Amino acid sequence: MHLTRRTLALAVPAALATLIGAAPASRPAAARTDRHDPKPTIVLVHGAFADASGWSGTIRRLQRAGYPVLAPANPLRGLAADTAYLRSVLAAVDGPVVLVGHSYGGAVISGAAVGDSRVKALVYIAAFTPDRGESAAELAARFPGSTLGDTVNPQSYPVPGGATGTELVIERTKFHGQFAADVPTADAAVMAAAQRPVATTALEEKSGEAAWRTIPSWALIATADKNIPPAAQQWMARRAGSHVTEVDASHAVAVSRPAVVTHVILAAARATR
Repeated sequence: MHLTRRTLALAVPAALATLIGAAPASRPAAARTDRHDPKPTIVLVHGAFADASGWSGTIRRLQRAGYPVLAPANPLRGLAADTAYLRSVLAAVDGPVVLVGHSYGGAVISGAAVGDSRVKALVYIAAFTPDRGESAAELAARFPGSTLGDTVNPQSYPVPGGATGTELVIERTKFHGQFAADVPTADAAVMAAAQRPVATTALEEKSGEAAWRTIPSWALIATADKNIPPAAQQWMARRAGSHVTEVDASHAVAVSRPAVVTHVILAAARATR
């Protein structure tokens, strides 16, 4: 059949319209697959004397692996209050969640995940894994090895009603050796300047029900930790039945060894899918 220019001019737009109209038919199936098997959102909770920037290396790696990530600021004002705040953050997250806590943040995620069926795994990074009735201060003192008490200074802060509370900061000149001995000196100095004080009530307040009793958990033990004794980390991880990884690192393991931290988090995330 001989095709004139007029015939082609009419036929090509018609063919394109047919293709464009048919194309979306294949899209809903792919979208449905994603909804049925979404990657969990990784929620990273920092601990005392730190802020969310300590997760930067981990966040970049998780995002490259295609995971949605959220790293909220932990108020560090009191365990019950901090736990309630994290629950409010989780309420705004769609789909499954892997909760990750560093240091005191481990106590916060243990409480915030209770009763939340969307939390599929808990990951403790050089963290407290308390049971009901235990405090972070009590667990740190149960085993020898912490030198934190010799490096912190108390200072006052205002609380509602005109009263004052007490919070702790690590002396800047001692921060590097105490908190981040395997981090470059210049980076540790920045961390010391940006550290978030923790209220003493947060460390002394006793935990409620522990989510690790019903949710699978992973633990990274920092064997050169001077804040939470490695023996305490190991004991808590064994009690929780956590999948344990050990690494020769300081308490600031997320800063000094982000690849290892990411590896543990990804192992937890993949196990939930």
